[in-house]
Amino acid sequence: MYDHTCPFHRNSWNCIKNQRQNMGRINSWKWVPEKCGLSRVDPERFLGLMRNRNVGFVGDSLNENLLVSFLCILRLGDEGAKKWKKKGAWRGGYFSKYNVTVGYHRAVLLAKYKWQPKQPDSNESGLKGTYRVDVDIPADDWAGVANFYDVLIFNTGHWWGPDKFPKETPLIFYQEGKPLNPPLGMQDGLRVVLQNMVSHIEQNFPAKTLKFWRLQSPRHFHGGDWNQNGSCVFDAPLDDFQLDSWFDPSNNGVNKEARQLNQVIKEVLRGTDVEILDLTHLSEYRADAHPAIWLGKKDAVAVWGQDCMHWCLPGVPDTWVDILVQLISNRFGSA
Repeated sequence: MYDHTCPFHRNSWNCIKNQRQNMGRINSWKWVPEKCGLSRVDPERFLGLMRNRNVGFVGDSLNENLLVSFLCILRLGDEGAKKWKKKGAWRGGYFSKYNVTVGYHRAVLLAKYKWQPKQPDSNESGLKGTYRVDVDIPADDWAGVANFYDVLIFNTGHWWGPDKFPKETPLIFYQEGKPLNPPLGMQDGLRVVLQNMVSHIEQNFPAKTLKFWRLQSPRHFHGGDWNQNGSCVFDAPLDDFQLDSWFDPSNNGVNKEARQLNQVIKEVLRGTDVEILDLTHLSEYRADAHPAIWLGKKDAVAVWGQDCMHWCLPGVPDTWVDILVQLISNRFGSA
């Protein structure tokens, strides 16, 4: 297992370095599937399997969270791995011993979007401006990677809420260069973006490319949302009987996002060649495994609140990597 010295770490998720309490206990839990075995990744064997191939992650910071775990685990098989930032990638790693590149392309909505200041002749009270979202145009960050990666893992979802785009700065959806009329709300806008992005992927990415869509990572804010003093300073996972009260959308709690958006994503992906990577349920238990108040930066909690969305590393995303590697290995051979 990697530790706090991995050079690919992001400081706010490096919970050992940031002295998060109970890290030994947090990482003592193991996900055990009921009807199949799940072994830990053998980094050297997997890199050998992926020799001369590339793996890409496209989406928001929860895909980056997964990427960092992936990079730190694989580095155990090639300690000469170097940081990599090409092809429009936000960050990544190059494993020269095996000629394997792993990249992350930050595209929080997947579609192209840009800020539009409020027009001088606008009389809408309280409006500061809008974000134009072109539902049929992929963000520049990943538009040109179709032929570079052999495996791609997509996600979006965590930015599709009023905390990121409040009524003062809403999303306005465009298609073929024109505003959609009637205007779409947030969830309908997400659905249309997903439909267009999946269509783009199927039409422009090689059929041989292994494509995954990672479903939502659950949040664990207790007592309020991130900006309402929500907390996740727990020292044990949740029990089965607690999950619905935390995550069922019918309860309208602050953590309903994951299951709610997963329904939309699954509907859009049905019948496509994009495989669903469902890591939501296993992660719902782990209220204890977020950075919480241990963010590695003075006053971070006062400014941003506790981080009950991203995950400590080492931590839960390492299990995600175990599952992802097994699925990739099923395609390319036995790792």
